[in-house]
Amino acid sequence: MTIPPLPSVLVRSPWSKSFNWLVSAAQRDLLLVSPFIKMAAINAVMSNLQQRGVDKEIRVVVLTNIRPESVLSGSMDIEALVTFSTLLPKFELVHLPSLHAKVYVADERAAVVTSANLTQPGITGNLEYGVAVTDRLVIQEIRNDFESYSLLGAKVGASELKVIAEATTDLQDAFGKAERSIRAEAKRAFRQKLEAARVLLFRQRAKGTTTHAILSDTILFLLEKGPLRTIELHPLIQQLHPDICDDSIDRVIEGVHFGKRWKHYVRNAQASLSRAGKIFRNGDRWQLLSSA
Repeated sequence: MTIPPLPSVLVRSPWSKSFNWLVSAAQRDLLLVSPFIKMAAINAVMSNLQQRGVDKEIRVVVLTNIRPESVLSGSMDIEALVTFSTLLPKFELVHLPSLHAKVYVADERAAVVTSANLTQPGITGNLEYGVAVTDRLVIQEIRNDFESYSLLGAKVGASELKVIAEATTDLQDAFGKAERSIRAEAKRAFRQKLEAARVLLFRQRAKGTTTHAILSDTILFLLEKGPLRTIELHPLIQQLHPDICDDSIDRVIEGVHFGKRWKHYVRNAQASLSRAGKIFRNGDRWQLLSSA
């Protein structure tokens, strides 16, 4: 397939033609990174893949943030993700709570870094702005970065996604009842449904791994960019894993408070990585052994 050049490396609104061009460029892999996803945009992608007859062969990876709050606000359609998982044999979904980036990559042929979410308004209506890249080396670096990010998230399989979709449907029903009533019972039911949805996502995060492993991988990921003090690592780790790094939970031993529990987990991960010879402390900064 011959890829027509974009009229400019700058991608201005509306950018539906550029988006369709990028999706059409994908022959093996399509990476879609967006915290908000809606059915209309997913249908547009599916239509493109099916018309070209590549929907069964192409690997489609979606990196997103399945927040219950996003479902309630209407900015996330879980059903859209279920559609992808049902129709695409090579579909992969990664949930990353701290995700805010919007990036779209087709093989090593094209990439768009933009402000636009994977929604119809984001593609055709809102005032968005971005940059299209066709340089193979730059595209490969973008893809590598987001594959690294995906390792910090939780892979969600098709069966788990359907369970989450059912839970969020219940959540939306409970939210509607709470909105129509000021009764404490309705509000309490809503809070319980919201917590149940969060627990489902926590379980996906914990599946096949541990908090210790997640924090260890995150420390290595952050130190790849250069040495950092522990006090500098803490906010970076918390930004990536707000669900794990809960400041409301203290470590209490025999009635004595010893600070935030998650910070102790970070300390244990640092010590474990140090014993394994992967990181070391140089003065007041931690750094990778390989960068010494």
